[in-house]
Amino acid sequence: MPQYAHHVNDAITYGLGADVPEDELVPLIMDKLSVNFGAEILGIVPGYVSTEVDARLSFDTEGTLKRARRIIQMYEEIGISKDRVLIKIASTWEGIQACKVLQLEGVQCNMTLLFSLAQAAACADAGATLISPFVGRISDWYKAKEGRSFEAAEDPGVLSVQTIYRYYKALGYPTIVMGASFRNTGQITELAGCDRLTISPGLLDELAASSEAVPTKLDPSQPNTIDKLENTEMAFRWAMSEDPMATAKLAEGIRKFSADIESLETVVNRKIVEKRAEGRSAFEQLQLLTTIVADTGDIKSIKKVKPTDATTNPSLLYKAATLPEYANLLEEAVASAKKTSSGGQVPMDIIIDRLSVYFGKEILGIVPGYVSTEVRTVSNNKGSLAPPSKT
Repeated sequence: MPQYAHHVNDAITYGLGADVPEDELVPLIMDKLSVNFGAEILGIVPGYVSTEVDARLSFDTEGTLKRARRIIQMYEEIGISKDRVLIKIASTWEGIQACKVLQLEGVQCNMTLLFSLAQAAACADAGATLISPFVGRISDWYKAKEGRSFEAAEDPGVLSVQTIYRYYKALGYPTIVMGASFRNTGQITELAGCDRLTISPGLLDELAASSEAVPTKLDPSQPNTIDKLENTEMAFRWAMSEDPMATAKLAEGIRKFSADIESLETVVNRKIVEKRAEGRSAFEQLQLLTTIVADTGDIKSIKKVKPTDATTNPSLLYKAATLPEYANLLEEAVASAKKTSSGGQVPMDIIIDRLSVYFGKEILGIVPGYVSTEVRTVSNNKGSLAPPSKT
């Protein structure tokens, strides 16, 4: 949308001005873009903004830590304290371990794509600031599996969040429970009293237009006796394997988030090309989009255009060899061929091969990539790649 173009342009400029390898440029710009939007949101809301780590790192603890720390650094560069930022991470085992480290560093985490008590318990033990159990997605799975709809009070997504909330309060965990992904207002009101609920504008409008009573459904003072779940990787993975809904929805969520990231990266890559193309010739712009291969044996021309690769063939070499500036290469090829000859007339194919190699060597002193040198394809009567014998 045009009104947000300045955020994109700023992120592109930031990335292109940074000293990073080319394969790290787009991830850097993506993080900066997230921070730009987050900063604008923080100018409106009095609380937190959640900024998500690339979902493709959901099974990479170290990769998640690296990106999370960079996001926090970017916020601090523009004067925003980490106290107002939640780093959003998928609730995989690897993501939860990253959360544990970040929380110890004073970086607050919002654990997302959470569909089970096993995930919630592990996140709480990791010290997560907040979790986002997905009510609607849980309900969607059971609705498809059982072929029926659910009343709000018996909705599987609602029941899941109620269980998690009571587990936390019974065991004294400070982690905030923020119900998310609602499909209707009934799911929302059945969670009245939950620490936080993230609600779409459409459902907020429905609630605002309703005068129906909303009684408390979740109360931290209500007594609960709940056994603490074992907090080990083996126990976590076993619990997930026993929960087909949570396993399926976690994987699906990661795929969907990753697809959205890749779609945005396509836009960012296009913007990078456009930015780099400013003030450049058509040739220079083409270099940004593809690898240029010079089709010539003329070393002077190769120096001028500075391609990545070059290719030669006998016809091109013949043209180049007739130019005075390359006479030394021809002389060197003849002299070298004579040294390898046992006497008599030097075979022409040896001279041509030597000349091809000398030209190739000169070209490789200019281009950073490959040079293609052609093998002569005329066969003699013995089937070797050599000129036919004269009779």
